[in-house]
Amino acid sequence: MIKACIFDMFETLVTYFTGRVYFSDNFASEMGLPVKEYREVWRGTDNDRTTGKITLEEGAEYALKVMGCYTPEAVELLMRKRHESMTDTFNATPDETYFLLSELKKRGIKIGLISNCYSDERDMIRKTDLMPYFDSVKLSYEQGLKKPDLKLYFDIAEELGAKPEECFYVGDGGSNELQAAANAGMTAVQANWFRDLAYDPHIPCGIYPEFLQADTQADVLKFIDEKGA
Repeated sequence: MIKACIFDMFETLVTYFTGRVYFSDNFASEMGLPVKEYREVWRGTDNDRTTGKITLEEGAEYALKVMGCYTPEAVELLMRKRHESMTDTFNATPDETYFLLSELKKRGIKIGLISNCYSDERDMIRKTDLMPYFDSVKLSYEQGLKKPDLKLYFDIAEELGAKPEECFYVGDGGSNELQAAANAGMTAVQANWFRDLAYDPHIPCGIYPEFLQADTQADVLKFIDEKGA
């Protein structure tokens, strides 16, 4: 019996690849920096940004200082562009996402969220219209842990009042999240409905055929019906 459905956020409930898309490569190009070199320095701060050791602003300041071109104005530019991009991301939340979450609520299935995120993404997630749907939320920036740490999966299942085997985990597959969900004892579902929007070098992962494949949000409900709720 399925008692809970846990979601990833980005490329699952919402997608980066809409509106004013803005990645580190875009910032490097706008600053006139060598993209590959900046990308490497920026990615070197990823763990600390994801687990709340530093804010996005602090990560940008560090990266720009390493590159020898730090200015407060440059950090302000990054934050403004990121905010615009995130605003477009959440404003474009598909109707299908709201329908899926609403249907789960109607069925009495608890809903959880585990998201690897930076400080600015955390702020946007906390303000999104999606928040009221979640019965438990685990954000890496707040938890000091990130996927695929199994503690996040076990803790959220407990908070949702379900055993891991009574949980679905739905995500696009980045950060080895599906493998971790399966290792925790959950049924892992790969969300593919945003996959055609992504492009190199930002495609997070390939297809993992060992997991259930959901090409539409409605497929998640179908799989839950087949599993038994």
